[in-house]
Amino acid sequence: MTLTWFNEFHPVTQAVIATCFTWLMTALGAAVVFFFKTFNRKLLDGMLGFAAGVMIAASFWSLLAPAIQMAESSGSSPWIPAAVGFMAGGLFLSIIDKILPHLHPGFPLNEAEGIRTNWQRSVLLVLAITLHNIPEGLAVGVAFGALAADISSASLTGAIALAIGIGIQNFPEGTAVSVPLRREGVSRLKSFWYGQLSGIVEPIAAFVGAYAVVVFRPILPYALAFAAGAMIFVVVEELIPESQQEKNSDIATYGALLGFTMMMILDVALG
Repeated sequence: MTLTWFNEFHPVTQAVIATCFTWLMTALGAAVVFFFKTFNRKLLDGMLGFAAGVMIAASFWSLLAPAIQMAESSGSSPWIPAAVGFMAGGLFLSIIDKILPHLHPGFPLNEAEGIRTNWQRSVLLVLAITLHNIPEGLAVGVAFGALAADISSASLTGAIALAIGIGIQNFPEGTAVSVPLRREGVSRLKSFWYGQLSGIVEPIAAFVGAYAVVVFRPILPYALAFAAGAMIFVVVEELIPESQQEKNSDIATYGALLGFTMMMILDVALG
């Protein structure tokens, strides 16, 4: 398969196209609701663990390692952009987590996080997954934006590998929104709509990330590490606790190992 046609687009456009794919994968996950009113919790926990593994691997191989290499090649201390960007990304998501009203699947309405509102449960569930998708969109956007900087450690196949990995792990995230809504009596169509809607933020975040590093090239190592820190925050704060909620710890752990291995293979083989 040739990537000639894809190469013709500007990296910012490539980032948006790639995250439209990740959005589509979220929609496919949400479409499970058309076939099932409930979903095996063990399988869902394994899929959430898988998503966590993918994000951990992507944070290092696709984001932190290139950030360190870029800083080193520019003659600056290689650990400074990685450390500063990583902590800034985690802090940014922590602030968003405290502000944005959201509710994790399986929790009662009175345990919604963020600023207190009277929003419906369905909206709060969508916002919980939307919170996951912000750093994922940023990660893909920054990876494609690095191509415009003409840096040796940045490659089109590596950016595509990152988008594929994030797209695959978006499937259970769409399911995690639509199926609980259906179980609570929401129609199939509305459950699907809310599920796929959580992924719309990814193309937006990708555009912002790609455009920022294209215009401000010196921030690229920091931006890569920032996306990594944001993703690790989501993994530790949200995905791992959710996957362990029903005590299916072994299944979730094996899922994480599998996801990590798959993303590592994708990045090393294609990157």
